Amino acid sequence: MTSIQHILFSAIEATANEKELEWVKTKANSDVKAIQIAFVSAPRFIRKVAIRVDEKVIHSVVPDWQIEEWTLERLVRVYLLLHIPSEQSEEYVKNIETLFDTAEINELVALYSALPVLSYPEKWLFRATEAVRSNMGVVFDAIGFGNPYPFLHFSELAWNQLVLKCIFNDKPIHLIVGLEKRANRKLAETLSDFAHERWAADRKVPAQVWRLVINFMNDTILADLDKLFQSNDIQNQTAAALVCSETSFPGAESLLENYPQLRASVQKGQLSWKQLEVHQLCYV
Repeated sequence: MTSIQHILFSAIEATANEKELEWVKTKANSDVKAIQIAFVSAPRFIRKVAIRVDEKVIHSVVPDWQIEEWTLERLVRVYLLLHIPSEQSEEYVKNIETLFDTAEINELVALYSALPVLSYPEKWLFRATEAVRSNMGVVFDAIGFGNPYPFLHFSELAWNQLVLKCIFNDKPIHLIVGLEKRANRKLAETLSDFAHERWAADRKVPAQVWRLVINFMNDTILADLDKLFQSNDIQNQTAAALVCSETSFPGAESLLENYPQLRASVQKGQLSWKQLEVHQLCYV
């Protein structure tokens, strides 16, 4: 076994009953066709129960891959994929593509969840960006949340589309792996435009999106922060205070000084992006 196969099998062992475990071992050691059939038929033999997994062990092999909320069925399906021979790239890609082409929704979730550990990662870019465009919420979540593949392989354009779709649909952006590391000027400017459109329609903007403008401030975004300060929404005010305290853009510090109570709260560590994350999760 490879190290990731061993780790996933340990998680299966910790959750599966004897009958399920025997089925997994038998199918994983079968030929490609049998593995593909097992991938599809897994729900008939494997329960959809919560798994037990050591997150630190997973991250030692695949950093930031979040699998702790998976079901056993999803875990087994990903484990089976890792037993499809990958020595011949064309044959390997063909075998995985066959599963994509015929997949129902839960199979797609497993396939997209497996992208960080599939061989030839560049071969799955089209599939991954296709998932971002999906109207199936669980499929989008499988590529968007707890999945390091977009962070590692998406172009800036594809990355921005992922983040923006998440925001448009009021999903919690902090669950995107590498969110702040891949923040960029184009995204910050688009977020400002998006905020103006929402405000014009008398709609709210999720407060934590402003964390993505910290290193890409301009006069327009500074004016946006002033608007947040002047709102009656404590979440907006918190976001504005945090941005002003974390950016070096001229004028941000003096803007924050106009709100001494918020400034003092930031300095005391009483305000944080984590608070806004929790608020959005409750909101969603």
